[in-house]
Amino acid sequence: MTDQTWLTDLKTTLTQEHKTQTARLTELTADTGDPAQAHTNAALIAAARQSLEQISAALRRLAAGSYGTCERCGTAIARERLEIIPHARFCVPCQQKQHG
Repeated sequence: MTDQTWLTDLKTTLTQEHKTQTARLTELTADTGDPAQAHTNAALIAAARQSLEQISAALRRLAAGSYGTCERCGTAIARERLEIIPHARFCVPCQQKQHG
């Protein structure tokens, strides 16, 4: 698979995941009136919002042409890493430095 085909497929996948997470967030924020569920929903809402932010940022990097470049050192992020974590912002060494 060429890099361009892979990036096109990735954009399609990320766009679909964004739609899915947006729908999930809408569903989670609907008031069910069940106070017992409020705490669980708060955690799920936070996770959905984080996922949406990561997906949106990856889509912005794709549009800007900077996708796959480490935001810290500027080197290319390994394609294998991006296949596993499509929203990765850092190469492995910089990620390890980031989180000690």
